Amino acid sequence: QVQLVESGGGLVQAGGSLRLSCAASGRTFTSYLMAWFRQVPGKEREFVSFINRSGSYTYYTDPVKGRFTITRDNAKNTVYLQMNSLKPEDTAIYYCAARTAFTMATMASEEKYEYWGQGTQVTVSS
Repeated sequence: QVQLVESGGGLVQAGGSLRLSCAASGRTFTSYLMAWFRQVPGKEREFVSFINRSGSYTYYTDPVKGRFTITRDNAKNTVYLQMNSLKPEDTAIYYCAARTAFTMATMASEEKYEYWGQGTQVTVSS
């Protein structure tokens, strides 16, 4: 089992940047594939980005491609989401998630992720 704790959210103006962190504790971090999701109140949670165990493969939803970068530091048991050129529509609660098994077809499926953090609020003002 792994525990996930997000940090780094906050209020930023449009065009600004934030870096989210997700610290993992418990079972060996390299056992887990990691992802970021986000949710606006009243809407379904949506996939943002994915990274494999070694960090050699990443994937992004189209609205964030070219602006967000997911990385992981396995020595620090932490996954990051660098968010640049932020837009008001990026406003949401951001969650990190972990899973042990992987299929390409379910990479963006939240129900396949076994562990979740508590979320961190990101607010982008116009």
